[in-house]
Amino acid sequence: MTTTTTTRREHGVDMRDRLHMPRSRGATSGVLLVLLGIWGGLIPFVGPYFGYAFTPDLSWHFTWGRLWLEILPAAATFLGGLMLLGSANRITGHLGAWLAAAGGAWFVIGQQVSRLWNGGAPAAGLPVSASNLGYVAEWIGFFTGLGVVITFLAAGALGRMSVVSARDVHRRRLAEDRLAEERAAQERAAQGRTAEHDTAMPGQRTAGPVEGRHVE
Repeated sequence: MTTTTTTRREHGVDMRDRLHMPRSRGATSGVLLVLLGIWGGLIPFVGPYFGYAFTPDLSWHFTWGRLWLEILPAAATFLGGLMLLGSANRITGHLGAWLAAAGGAWFVIGQQVSRLWNGGAPAAGLPVSASNLGYVAEWIGFFTGLGVVITFLAAGALGRMSVVSARDVHRRRLAEDRLAEERAAQERAAQGRTAEHDTAMPGQRTAGPVEGRHVE
């Protein structure tokens, strides 16, 4: 076992090392993205309660603009955050981060792109605030600011997951070696029990005929 492990480690980083990562690597970004996804999906429906809304400023009012420009990118962000949160595989983590980044980018540009199919007006409406400060705050909280933060977090997660540190490799290989040693110990124990059973069987077979002759 020691010789095999040493030989394998001398060859440097292998594919399993590149794919594996600690679950904590994307945990913080994953939690924040999940929360931002919830915010982005719920604020158009609950914001009107507080006078923080886009037209139509009606609570729990569904429109196709809200679906395409708020609910779907929020769902992408939420799902991407979940994938980051529980992943120990870089491929899954990267997919989650890219999904969240796409959701964030769509929050930023979706309202302007929707003018192409909505007669020149944003499909998700316009801010209802009458003040300049409220107008800007609603744009930032619903779309542009929200999307920028989501994209920033997703990009940061992608950067962290792209790094294969020596500590990550060492921890993964130690865990792999411990698992291999436990399996080897279980196999040796099973072989020992089998050998004891085989050793006891000939004595049992000999005892049978002798006992039979004694009875006669």
